[in-house]
Amino acid sequence: MVAPNGARKLKADHPAIPISISETVETAAACYDAGATGLHLHVRNIDGSHSLDATLYQQAIAELNIAVPELHIQITTEAVGQYTPEQQRQVVREVAPQSVSVSLAEMLSEGKTPEALSFYKECHNDGIAVQHILYGQDDLTALSQLLDSQCIPTGGLQLLFVLGRYTENQQSSPTDLDPFLEWMKTHSVSADWALCAFGAQETACLYKGLCAGGKARVGFENSFFNEDGSVAKDNAERVAEMKTKLASRDTH
Repeated sequence: MVAPNGARKLKADHPAIPISISETVETAAACYDAGATGLHLHVRNIDGSHSLDATLYQQAIAELNIAVPELHIQITTEAVGQYTPEQQRQVVREVAPQSVSVSLAEMLSEGKTPEALSFYKECHNDGIAVQHILYGQDDLTALSQLLDSQCIPTGGLQLLFVLGRYTENQQSSPTDLDPFLEWMKTHSVSADWALCAFGAQETACLYKGLCAGGKARVGFENSFFNEDGSVAKDNAERVAEMKTKLASRDTH
């Protein structure tokens, strides 16, 4: 999966950051050609700021379905400090996407656990795949409790492990994956899991995850760096490198 822009980065950070819907569609097509099978979709306002506007999502999805119909599209509900859990839930209801990423910590942030659990069941019943975003031990503990009490649907459980969110300067290391893997083993969690990583070691982190049976989310939302330390010219270059790494793993 490619995450080409995220919620915060602008062209001042890298000129190939897609901001408009047309730029996102163009980037998605290039990344698909480079080997991506999924897109983690963020939409932006005209000024480039983060948005959870349902109409923008619907427009983007419609254009993506025409330009790259084979690409799996996952929208985000990231709050960025400006959306409440209920607003996050509402955009999913209005857009009805095939897939959505949802931070467990954000969804439980107001202490309204019954509302959050109802939302998860609603998505499950509507066939919307929810990928639970997990940043660290607190999230793992909270998810363990919900799984143990069978409060979250376990069928088709999808998880995203975020490496290095709270490290200095957001620089991930491959060892950051170890606590997540140990948690899965200890709690006998069966899930379709993926990871993303920040900084110069993004490739090394994602490769470790691929070798451990996970999936990779690569792209400018988290890092601009190729494995050799150079800055990638665009998202497609990052996708191409990970495709090459995946091929090398499969030949060993």
